[in-house]
Amino acid sequence: MEAELMALAAAGATAFVQQMAADSWAQARDRMVSFFSRHRGGEEDVIEGELDTSREELTAALEAGDEQTALDVESEWRTRLRRTLQANPAAASELRAILDEVVPGGKGQQVAAVHNTISGGVQHGPVIQAGNVGSLHFGPASGRA
Repeated sequence: MEAELMALAAAGATAFVQQMAADSWAQARDRMVSFFSRHRGGEEDVIEGELDTSREELTAALEAGDEQTALDVESEWRTRLRRTLQANPAAASELRAILDEVVPGGKGQQVAAVHNTISGGVQHGPVIQAGNVGSLHFGPASGRA
């Protein structure tokens, strides 16, 4: 059961950090504020402020190409979710419901660890690293022979 809760916490953190960079952030933030205030006993204003600060850090990191800070933001929320689920395993069903609601196409997805490595020189085309890829479209590359 512990591994399942850890996987759920990781999936939740990934999904919510992705939502931080999306237009639908307000809805996801509100759901997370409610979740944490109910299960961790925190004040809604404090939790909302922490989430907004994380979003600001993430946005700045993405604009600067700072992958480490983006990973740190996700790690912070993964840890918080894991601790919440460990303290109250019954909260897992609520977190799953929130993920199904705020993550497009999130229903029925399997949680899996993905580690991608690119090596062997210069890549002259698109490189996609993802657990799941739906539909991709590439236009002609400018400047390529």
